[in-house]
Amino acid sequence: MKLSLGFSPCPNDTYIFDALVHGKVDTEGIEFEYFMADVEKLNENAFAEMPDITKLSFHAFLHLAGTYLLMDSGAALGFGTGPLVISRQLNHISKLEGKKLAIPGIYTTANLLFSFAMKEAVQKKVILFSEIENAILNGEVDAGVIIHENRFTYKSKGLHKLLDLGEHWEQLTGSPVPLGGIAAHKRLGNEVIAKVNRSIRRSVEYANQHKGDLNEFIRCNAQEMDPSVMQQHIDLYVNEFSVSLGKQGNLAVNQMFEFAIDMGIIVSKPERIFAF
Repeated sequence: MKLSLGFSPCPNDTYIFDALVHGKVDTEGIEFEYFMADVEKLNENAFAEMPDITKLSFHAFLHLAGTYLLMDSGAALGFGTGPLVISRQLNHISKLEGKKLAIPGIYTTANLLFSFAMKEAVQKKVILFSEIENAILNGEVDAGVIIHENRFTYKSKGLHKLLDLGEHWEQLTGSPVPLGGIAAHKRLGNEVIAKVNRSIRRSVEYANQHKGDLNEFIRCNAQEMDPSVMQQHIDLYVNEFSVSLGKQGNLAVNQMFEFAIDMGIIVSKPERIFAF
């Protein structure tokens, strides 16, 4: 059986999926035809129901939970991992009202967390995540919400933090921030989905057993090629929740649904959202 699999070229995803797509772990007879794309493109593909298995933002998953089920392994959740609002000229988050803000995508969790934290009106502009720092520096926008490895590079470019959106979420909920998860299309059926979830877990565990090995698959796909940044990225976004969401991870996902329903972002939550 061949299944389509989408994930991002970011170090945490290539770290997690390297063993799965290169035959280093048992996949129970399943072959994966993978493709890589920016997180918002992955979200768009999921809305089109293209991939069988895909990484997607939890914001997108809120809207797609009737079509896809959330896997237990491979997710990016954590404490101290949330998106940051940064600027060059603005000196306080209150100054953002009425200004132009770059976001990495409408259905990114970064945009959702910003909506939770900031009720003030801002002019949002979607910009590829890796270009947001430059958009601020050249005056295209007044501030931006950054994700991924840009957390480790913005200071060196003369930019500063206005708000840590992950920290805001943690203060509201006491839970880790659900950033991105792995979802399986319901058309696959429970038996196949269970095999895929076990395979992903094996892949994560294999990567953790070889932690510190920045192999060619990780290095050749990373946006930020500095090895120290790649390693920081992996260390931040791959943790115990990547092996298994567990009760704490499940709670965080359910809390995100509750916030989104209260704000009218979605109408309701399907009875079943987890694949396990």
